[in-house]
Amino acid sequence: MSGARGGARAGGAVATRLASLTNPRAGLRQQVSASLAIAAALAAVLWVLYKAFGEGLGSSGNAPQFIVVCLNGLSLAGLYFITASGFTLIFGLMRVVNMAHGSFYLLGAYVGLGFVEDGVPWLVAVVLAGLVVGAVGLVIQQVFLRWNQGQELRQALITIGLSIILGDQMVAHFDPTPQTIPPPSGLTGSVSLGLYGIDYPSFRLFVIGGAALIGLLLWLLIQRTRFGIVVRAGVDNGAMASALGVNVQLVFAAAFFLGSALAGLAGVFGGTVLSVAPGQDDKFLLSSLIVVIIGGMGSLAGAALGALALGLVEQLASVYLPEGYTNYSILLTFILLIVVLAVRPTGIFGRPE
Repeated sequence: MSGARGGARAGGAVATRLASLTNPRAGLRQQVSASLAIAAALAAVLWVLYKAFGEGLGSSGNAPQFIVVCLNGLSLAGLYFITASGFTLIFGLMRVVNMAHGSFYLLGAYVGLGFVEDGVPWLVAVVLAGLVVGAVGLVIQQVFLRWNQGQELRQALITIGLSIILGDQMVAHFDPTPQTIPPPSGLTGSVSLGLYGIDYPSFRLFVIGGAALIGLLLWLLIQRTRFGIVVRAGVDNGAMASALGVNVQLVFAAAFFLGSALAGLAGVFGGTVLSVAPGQDDKFLLSSLIVVIIGGMGSLAGAALGALALGLVEQLASVYLPEGYTNYSILLTFILLIVVLAVRPTGIFGRPE
């Protein structure tokens, strides 16, 4: 079956190439769009480097600020990756359009906050919040999504409705005032970076390391275990996998549980770094969509690269845009999306279907 799918992809690529040859104007427009996108990206990079190092590399210049901003971008990227990794597992591999993923993130944040306030250690609260949100996601998948597998539009509408319901219930049952989850006692201070005398929050460095560890474990799970092989086989050809004795529905349920649990886990991380408040669900759903679109459907490496690009662009834009324009930094997020899609319409690591 992999040969047939490979042949289909190759055939699609040949057809696309032939279409561009028979319609040179379309090919020219695509090349011009890609060239303009690359030029805009290079101009933005040069502007940031000028603002950061235009006054030299000494401590009296802007180099220390640049380092801190980049580290903030990395920690934010780690948070985006943890959230988007669950989304790409569900959306990219299973083709389930889960528009309630942001609500799972916010639910995990509130559940983790409740555990910590009850005296549960932070690391235990992370695990428990992930399990609770994973169980909620599993119930939703079994009750609302299992019977319409492959019907993306219907699934999107169902999960949008569920997201609204979950959001309203969280406002009704939790304190809507913005709150912050206290970090673990060993990560409350700062660490000296040994460079320019910079001290950086320990927990933000922990988020970066935690995201890298989660990414490695997910890659090993999907690429090096029987579970990952079965998930990919069920996505490629569920009927054939079932004929070979694989319980595809059980595997998909486990994958949905894992993806939802990752969103809940990310909620505790995010509630500790940022805040726990209504509206965070929409923000992280949007960021997950952008990360998956930039990186390519179903690619963990793409999700990591997309999260890195999004986190750095958001932080750098908020500091290095010309004075008076920093309020428009959110627009650069969508410019980033346009640049990537102009060069790679399927995402950086996306594969043509």
